Amino acid sequence: MKARIMTAVVHTLLSLWLSSLALAQDGEPYIHDPSTIMFCDGKYYTFGTGGGGLISDDGWTWHSGAIRPGGGLAPDVIKIGDRYYVAYASKGGGMSGGHAGAINIMWTKTLDPKSPDFGFNDNNIIATTDGIEDCDAIDPAFLLDPPNGRLWLTYGTYFGFIRIVELDPKTGLRMPDNQPLNIAIDCEATALMYRDGWYYLLGTHGTCCDGANSTYNIVVGRSKMVTGPYLDNMGINMLKGGGKHFVSASGRLIGPGHFGLLNLGDGVQKFSCHYEADLDRGGRSVLGIRPLLWKDGWPIAGDHFKEGTYEIQSERSGFALELAVDFVRMPNVRRGFGPNAHTEPVTPIAPQELADVSKNWPAGNIDIRIADFMVRPHQKWTITPVANSGGYPGSPFFKITIAGTNRALAATADSEVVAVPAFTGNPEQLWRIDQLIDGTYRIMPKAVPYSKEPLALIAVGGCTPTLAKFDPRSDKGRWNFKTP
Repeated sequence: MKARIMTAVVHTLLSLWLSSLALAQDGEPYIHDPSTIMFCDGKYYTFGTGGGGLISDDGWTWHSGAIRPGGGLAPDVIKIGDRYYVAYASKGGGMSGGHAGAINIMWTKTLDPKSPDFGFNDNNIIATTDGIEDCDAIDPAFLLDPPNGRLWLTYGTYFGFIRIVELDPKTGLRMPDNQPLNIAIDCEATALMYRDGWYYLLGTHGTCCDGANSTYNIVVGRSKMVTGPYLDNMGINMLKGGGKHFVSASGRLIGPGHFGLLNLGDGVQKFSCHYEADLDRGGRSVLGIRPLLWKDGWPIAGDHFKEGTYEIQSERSGFALELAVDFVRMPNVRRGFGPNAHTEPVTPIAPQELADVSKNWPAGNIDIRIADFMVRPHQKWTITPVANSGGYPGSPFFKITIAGTNRALAATADSEVVAVPAFTGNPEQLWRIDQLIDGTYRIMPKAVPYSKEPLALIAVGGCTPTLAKFDPRSDKGRWNFKTP
């Protein structure tokens, strides 16, 4: 009995551990002050304080191996043309006991250290501070301005002002006679992004470098001009300490900082950060990737998709994904009106259970359809991350099964969807679930047999699901997950 109890405890703890790990990246994602994530030659890269960085084949499982010279602090990366520019602080931030900072910029044609084109060039200083003025020239971050192609760099820490300076996008050097402007205080590790005519300044607020006791969080302000003023949702200037809350600690992950935009296209945006402490990894600093949502013109930090049992609801029609099986009626009951309705006893009706209906289901593949949601067993889907099956930026792949069974949703060779009798782990049974910027979801199989084109689950009309190219302008490919 004691052995059984201990086994149950171990399995419970392991389950909780795996669930918590699903919130962070897989592998060995140990990094501090990560740069914006770059995709280069089929791999993802990010660089951190101290030199080096992480590489990932899929954006989910990360390992060390990225290379950059110079050491120093808090690098950032941007691609312009055929060059990857890397900025980093070569001194400052309290190194050597002071805040006399310096930011260097260099470039390479590839981030792949195994490529013959790999190699950094022109390690030039483009911004400095003397240790006395109210700024510390570290924590650089790039923005290539979408409306006009101008290149900007923000830098600075809690030791004084956050500043912005313009660079030459052809060389990465400082534009002639360009003087830095103060745009914020009380934050560090800033980043800029642009959307719908607004520039957004995201700054890391709070204390760092104290493990599980770090108070890092990220705030944001916006402006119609890249040089500011940046105001928060209450109209307070970030030069006066303003900043709308964006993200802070959650679950077992403490102290998010160093925002980086990861735009995956088709209405899918994510952001990277580091967490000062992952409590499930001994309090080490780790890379995080989360959905980026938008509401009323402000960025919102989305949450990781959590395993559970759901109704999969079409945004187009409000109908639910279900097995195409015969409808089994609930027991007939009185309808509760008539002259004697008030004297009739009230007796709860038991919910329909899987065993009540599944005995008549076909043994082989079952077609999928979309219909009115009735809280029935053939409409309830259990979604679970699949270990050791890879993933995509910010998440592992999932299996989608009818609750209480091993019957799994799968893509077919003719670009349709069916429920197969049992989950085998084949690529057509693994699903990518990306939250879109409006909060709805895109559902995609890892692979469609004999197809190289990425396809998504699409609602054709009100009742027919299929696989087709995702259109971010349409509700056909948008889905919601509701707790039944």
